[in-house]
Amino acid sequence: MAEGREVQWVEIAQEQSGQRIDNFLMTRLKGAPRALIYRIVRKGEVRVNKKRIKVDYRLQPGDLVRIPPLRLAPREAVKEVSDNLRDLLVGSVIMEGPDWMVLNKPSGLAVHGGSGVKIGLIEALRQVRDDLTFLELVHRLDRDTSGCLLLAKSRDALVTLNESLKKHGMDKRYLALVAGRWPARKTYESARLDRYDAGNGERRVRVDPDGKVSRTHFAVVETFEKATLIEAEPVTGRTHQIRVHAAHAGHALLGDDKYANRESGLLTKQLGLGRLFLHARALTFPEPSNGRPVTVKAPLPEALEDTLNRVRR
Repeated sequence: MAEGREVQWVEIAQEQSGQRIDNFLMTRLKGAPRALIYRIVRKGEVRVNKKRIKVDYRLQPGDLVRIPPLRLAPREAVKEVSDNLRDLLVGSVIMEGPDWMVLNKPSGLAVHGGSGVKIGLIEALRQVRDDLTFLELVHRLDRDTSGCLLLAKSRDALVTLNESLKKHGMDKRYLALVAGRWPARKTYESARLDRYDAGNGERRVRVDPDGKVSRTHFAVVETFEKATLIEAEPVTGRTHQIRVHAAHAGHALLGDDKYANRESGLLTKQLGLGRLFLHARALTFPEPSNGRPVTVKAPLPEALEDTLNRVRR
């Protein structure tokens, strides 16, 4: 854990421009949780060019940032990375370029700390890869989802990859095991989705005619007696989109503790599946430096392979 003992003044270089102030502070104040970062910005303890700013302020070349001294109470501090987590993350890197990397994210690991999570993947990876001065998520995966997760190692790469994401220039393919026999003719779902608070700060999503436009393409990979292995391609990127669209189609994902129905719950229990069966198996994106397509594939975790072997019997 790092903490400042005196005020720091940092001048923003060209390569740091465009970065949000909260993300910039997360890299400078290692160990500080995001909630604390938000608090010191709101209170005006962080200043840019001697002026108060909001947490979504984007830094410009030549900005002078005031970073206050910070002392973290033990309950506030982001946890130090354990040896087990360090080894897990190092072994999860599938492919790495000059200014990007793709991880096979483990199931059960949140991509960000917060909401009771002391340390997320990005905070842990910044500790593990302390050789990097910049590391940000390009997109997110649900905590319980495994598979391809893309990160940027430079501000320019992040901007380029985010732009590609907005313009649907990335191809993301997921494998999911759902309850029942998915009809081969059911190739897409376009129900509108709305996020809501289910209590205790837990995020849920429901189908709502006034919700946001959402679209997922589906294809049958393998059909079993009581379940179907499907490939899902999200065209839009809404929270829990694949899970809610599949459940809305009458075929909830196995291992889904938020959107399960009776059929999927019973089958999950029968198979002894202890996690969500949703895996980001392939990702194609343009190489930031030259635009050439890069395709990365993440092998299916052993727990999911074992589940498929059991359902085939």
